[in-house]
Amino acid sequence: MENILQPWPWYVSGPLIALIMAVLVFFGKTFGMSSNLRTLCSIGGAGKYADFFKFDWKTQRWNLTVVLGAIIGGCIAVQFLSDGSTMDLSHETIADLNAYGFQNVGKSLLPAELYDWGNIMSLKGLAILVIAGFLVGFGTRYAGGCTSGHAITGLSNIQWPSLIAVIGFFVGGLIMTHLLFPLIF
Repeated sequence: MENILQPWPWYVSGPLIALIMAVLVFFGKTFGMSSNLRTLCSIGGAGKYADFFKFDWKTQRWNLTVVLGAIIGGCIAVQFLSDGSTMDLSHETIADLNAYGFQNVGKSLLPAELYDWGNIMSLKGLAILVIAGFLVGFGTRYAGGCTSGHAITGLSNIQWPSLIAVIGFFVGGLIMTHLLFPLIF
């Protein structure tokens, strides 16, 4: 019997994403996770401290369903659609990560070498969190949106700035993976 707890194939998930994007375009809406963070900060009163958060957040309430959907979808995926199998990584990737000191590569989604509380609360772990958080926040603001907003909404709407941003995201990821990551670990 074939295992039914496998990820959805591209020919199911891809058209569903396209359908969602068509509905958003029809209603004149855009999608992106960073806009949800801005909305949540505005709801929390951040507009008192920064003009960026001074806007009518009630017009963006509908977009908070994305956050709720991500949380609920993640819970459903882990609890009901996961078969507990490990990630299928290439032998080269496993060897590279083992060389950096990672153990049990691919056995869990969050490697303990990065996400264990002892590692997070170390000076190095806190420095990585603060610097990475600043860079992600700065990059998202500078690019005018996040990877999901540009790569899904922007490219679906054939927006030139989104194409430039997505290329920048990929270049940044390559620089991080091949140049900075070996220096950090």
